[in-house]
Amino acid sequence: MTETQTQESAHRAGPLLRGGDISVVAVDAIEQDNPDKTIHVEDHRTYVRVEAAGGLVIRRATMERLLGRPFSMQELEVNLTGYSGQIDTHDEYMRWYFIKP
Repeated sequence: MTETQTQESAHRAGPLLRGGDISVVAVDAIEQDNPDKTIHVEDHRTYVRVEAAGGLVIRRATMERLLGRPFSMQELEVNLTGYSGQIDTHDEYMRWYFIKP
């Protein structure tokens, strides 16, 4: 890995999700909610790591549209086993971001 690649991965932020139906839909929602980002997805079956340089956002409305039913961000929180960067949670969205120290 080059120094540039190492620095880029050090500035990524995003969720670590428990594998399952919610994580599959969440990855699709994250991709739709962050069209300008290069998103790195590591699917390890039991968990999925999703990251991008600078961070990511996922919106409740996008999850509802993809699931075809009402969705509470608490459902995502239950499947969130960790994250990189910092996190901002809200009823309408969840955001992971990176702030340089």
